[in-house]
Amino acid sequence: MPVEQDILRRRWRWVGHTLRKPGCSTTRRALTWNPQGKRKRGRPRNTWRRDLEADTKRLGHTWKQLESLAGDRDAWRTLVGGLCPTRGSQA
Repeated sequence: MPVEQDILRRRWRWVGHTLRKPGCSTTRRALTWNPQGKRKRGRPRNTWRRDLEADTKRLGHTWKQLESLAGDRDAWRTLVGGLCPTRGSQA
């Protein structure tokens, strides 16, 4: 499995794990945190959260849909499996 696909698969597995945690969890709050205040001038940095949101749009889902989908572990595995094909499904 290429390294990029492995990283992507592990990242989405962690997101599903974090979205299943209660709302008071530190990691859950850090994932959904939106900092207030002004930003520096120039092009905004590409953050981890922005990468996730771009992948979410590419999948055709919203963040709320992902939160509800993460509750169903089988559906989440299917989503992650479709996003990151494993060795068995490669030609």
